[in-house]
Amino acid sequence: MVLLALQALVLYLLGQPFICECGFIKLWESDVLSSGMSQHLFDWYTFSHIIHGFVFFGVLRLLFPRMSLGTKLMLAMGIEIGWEIAENTPWVINAYREQALAQGYVGDSILNSLLDTVSMMLGFFLAFRLPVSLTVFLAVLFEVAVGYVIRDNLTLNVLNFIYQFEFIHDWQSGD
Repeated sequence: MVLLALQALVLYLLGQPFICECGFIKLWESDVLSSGMSQHLFDWYTFSHIIHGFVFFGVLRLLFPRMSLGTKLMLAMGIEIGWEIAENTPWVINAYREQALAQGYVGDSILNSLLDTVSMMLGFFLAFRLPVSLTVFLAVLFEVAVGYVIRDNLTLNVLNFIYQFEFIHDWQSGD
């Protein structure tokens, strides 16, 4: 709870709104080109945060097999919260705006960012409970399904953040 409160405080200090500036809260925002993307409770990128949880659990389990589950969760939360804060800095917001699907991106609302972290925690606990093969299957399913529906996913997001491939940009733009 303290980590989530710290996340909310830092995002507030960065100038992020608590909720969508539209003035209301939606359970799900499906329009990836909407100004409400990353402003409401859940959206297509929620699946990426669940995958973060899968990855963080798997990596921490491999690197620190004797570490308690609670400590692993705190580390995973620290990584996710660090990303959520970085993602809402002017530099990262501007980097995202250079991508085809994120030209109107203004960062996350605080509520959306907190639920991104909670989604990572869900993925972390699913990875703890489910067989590795099922966790990998779910990650691939999420990536393929989200990629098909919105022409973006965690893999494409990371690739575009590192380097903007023209063929990805063209495909995402519908060209």
